[in-house]
Amino acid sequence: METDYVQLTHRGLFLASLVMSSFASGPISVFASLLLIDIGSTFGTSVGITGQMNTTYSISALIVALLTGILSTRFRHRSLLLCGMALMLVSSLGCYLAPDFLTLVASFSLSGVGYAMVNPMTFALVGSHLPVERRPNAVGGIVAGGALVYVIGAPIIAIIAGTGGWRLPLLEFVIPILFASLLLSYFGLPRVRAGGGFTDDKGTFRSFMEVFTNRSAIACLVGDSLRSASFVAVVFFSASFVRQKFNASRDLASLMIIGAAMSYVAGSLVSGFLVNRLGRKLSVILAALFAGSFTAAYVLALDFNVSVALIIVASWFFGHLASAANSLTLEQIPSFRGTMMSLDTAAFNLGSALGTTVGGLALLISGYEVLGFILGALCIMGAFVWSLFAVDPTRMAKASP
Repeated sequence: METDYVQLTHRGLFLASLVMSSFASGPISVFASLLLIDIGSTFGTSVGITGQMNTTYSISALIVALLTGILSTRFRHRSLLLCGMALMLVSSLGCYLAPDFLTLVASFSLSGVGYAMVNPMTFALVGSHLPVERRPNAVGGIVAGGALVYVIGAPIIAIIAGTGGWRLPLLEFVIPILFASLLLSYFGLPRVRAGGGFTDDKGTFRSFMEVFTNRSAIACLVGDSLRSASFVAVVFFSASFVRQKFNASRDLASLMIIGAAMSYVAGSLVSGFLVNRLGRKLSVILAALFAGSFTAAYVLALDFNVSVALIIVASWFFGHLASAANSLTLEQIPSFRGTMMSLDTAAFNLGSALGTTVGGLALLISGYEVLGFILGALCIMGAFVWSLFAVDPTRMAKASP
């Protein structure tokens, strides 16, 4: 494993490919979040209804992530990642050409399919090719790469949409980024089989049983589902919140997204440092408590600047939480990291679908205040789940004689 790591480091493209894959998976989500109102105006749908694009995306990702858990025992992680990137390309083109809202939703959901293949494989490849002490920083870099697209993508998408409508950013930004990532991954990722050593149903069944009979692994899945539901309040609804409650312009909302994304990136990068000192479990618990609290608080602010500040602070803790939680989950079932991370992606998207559905209903029935309270509380619940049931296998290994 160390020899493999040295060879990959010398090539210089391994981690860059994974970070770029994470980065390229994000523009389609930025596009939907920032232009939710504009898309709704085109098709005559409300923000609550248009926001269900994210629900179909998450449900698609959930279903395919379960399938990816099976495929990861039969196919190379690299192959699955490349296939996912190609599907996201097709999805973006379909969204650009969509003549009606239903076609747009169907095309957008295909990005969820691609994401469900790309995301777990990036982390599984880290676990297969990097030594344990280097994994937290690598995971932090991958999470930061996914968030960095908000820093770069939000202003670019806003500018392009301002000059050519909401469809044009797909053609001029989202699709080129995906194509570049596909090429980099093709040449930068190792062709050796990393995981996926089982080729029969017995091996596949064993991989799932290893996860579902492990209390700590299940706790990680439940915790990630709850943090994902909570994060929807920040990543998906916050831009619409400031535009509707404070009459902020689209450009101003994009600046807020940039600030929140930069905070998320900083939190994810710092997480690698803190995880190695506090441990994966404690880092996750503390970050979840703070992330949920600030999520519930930002919708209650009566001043625009205060609300934005709370969103940015919540984003920092969500960035920290994402890196720490992925680091903890990655170590749960070392023999079947592909299956574990695929199931984690399914759990994450289940939570995202839950958060979007609950958030949309809260907007239709009550308002943003209820949305923030409910979704913030879910993250705090996640902290208790991790605290009571999760364990950090790397700490247990160090404690063993």
